[in-house]
Amino acid sequence: MTIQIFDGRTSVSRRTLLRGAATGALAVAGTLALPAFVRAASRPTIPGGVQSGDIAADRGVFWARADRPARAHFEWSTTDSFKDVHRLPAVDALPDTDYAVKILARGLPSDQEIFWRVGFTDLNDVNAVSEPAVGHFRTAPTQKRDISFTWSGDTAGQGWGIDESRGGMTIYSTMLKHRPDFFIHSGDTIYADGVIEAEVELPDGTKWKNIVTPEKSKVAETLDEYRGQYKYNLMDANVRTFNAAVPMLAQWDDHEVTNNWSSSKQLGDAYKEKSIELLSARAFRAFHEMMPIATDLSEPQRVYRKVAYGPMLDVFFLDMRTYRGPNGDNLEAEEGPNSMYLGADQRAWLKRELKASKATWKVIAADMPLGLVVWDNAKDKKGFEAIANNEPGKPLGRELEFADLLKFIKDSQIRNTVWLTADVHYTAAHYYDPEKAVFQDFDPFWEFVSGPLHSGTFGPGDLDPTFGPQLRYAKAPTAEQGQNLSPAAGLQFFGHVQIAADTEVMTVTLRDAADAALWSTDLTPVKA
Repeated sequence: MTIQIFDGRTSVSRRTLLRGAATGALAVAGTLALPAFVRAASRPTIPGGVQSGDIAADRGVFWARADRPARAHFEWSTTDSFKDVHRLPAVDALPDTDYAVKILARGLPSDQEIFWRVGFTDLNDVNAVSEPAVGHFRTAPTQKRDISFTWSGDTAGQGWGIDESRGGMTIYSTMLKHRPDFFIHSGDTIYADGVIEAEVELPDGTKWKNIVTPEKSKVAETLDEYRGQYKYNLMDANVRTFNAAVPMLAQWDDHEVTNNWSSSKQLGDAYKEKSIELLSARAFRAFHEMMPIATDLSEPQRVYRKVAYGPMLDVFFLDMRTYRGPNGDNLEAEEGPNSMYLGADQRAWLKRELKASKATWKVIAADMPLGLVVWDNAKDKKGFEAIANNEPGKPLGRELEFADLLKFIKDSQIRNTVWLTADVHYTAAHYYDPEKAVFQDFDPFWEFVSGPLHSGTFGPGDLDPTFGPQLRYAKAPTAEQGQNLSPAAGLQFFGHVQIAADTEVMTVTLRDAADAALWSTDLTPVKA
């Protein structure tokens, strides 16, 4: 239950909200419902700004982090003046979560602009109160209206961190220009194995100059080091401004733990801790603490879920990491522990939820592509990290799960599925055509690839013909440019999706960090 405690005399414009979010804290005229006497020198601060996520028609997650033991006071309103404020129960920010807190606000009005804020009271001094930080999002509609969202993946990888002389992670500011309803982060939200050095020599003779922190100066092994990977990204002003204004729907992939991890992962000399299970457990905890994901207490580590955004769109988030079998040859003739990728429970959930969905468009947010060959050992081209096995024949290994899933979608007459993914550090559009496939028992569909947001650029990759993917567009480094291009090269990418309320046509546009529209297509929904 929420309590109205404000009289509406405070005022903050959306422009001020966005400007203030760049610093992670915003002083609002008037007072938050906190003690009136404040010792400015001893105030708590909110160093990483605020984040929201997992929004629906009646709810959303609010996230913030203090710099000390403190009590968080969350409030929301439907106006930027914070008239008719609703206050949520206080949450204590304690060392066991590195002072990060989040709360699921329920009972929000549908299709409304929600302005929310948080302030922290020092638990050692109740008179020491932070300046409030403000966030914003729009709840999902219950009736048709135009929808706009972006997606991408891969933040701060391959040693490319925050170079403030180059503007930092500027692609986040580029995405913000589109004022999306939400942003899908398709995984590799951090690079826990991505060591950041102070300077990197670039091909043009200039230097890339990173902000460096202790946690980013080595591979992450301890819980605090994993947390430090997220805190590093939140040092970037572009990221903080974006997070305050756009809710993030996040999933994870491998670099939240370490590159290409599975149960067969052998950790190298950089790691003192050799247990991949222990590392992944610490990484799980840090991910759920530091990201605005709505975690079910009955399954606190679950990442796969559905986010409904009105009658035209359901988004199904997959977890292609947690339940997989070991990376290997990927050539099993029958399903079993070694071929497992989604796992039985997640696959059954996806089938059930897809069949029950009444939304026009069913977007499947996958943290890895379906038909691209992704090697576990890229140098020697051994083993497989993703689904495809580089064999042109019938489905084998991990492909078996997806053959079953694609057949189910066809047999159940589930229309208008679109796959969005990242991971491979370039952008592409793939059309899966059963007429050109070895396995043909499925309906045609699109898969769109985008990324990186702010990492090295690689690719392009090879397509496995088992499911008939046809390359319609790709932008990746040329042979002359080489691989692991820095963000300074401009080959950083995101995708933008728009769904028109009147026609329900989905327009998918692949864009770069300069906001150039590289390629676009209009998808007309098939009526049931």
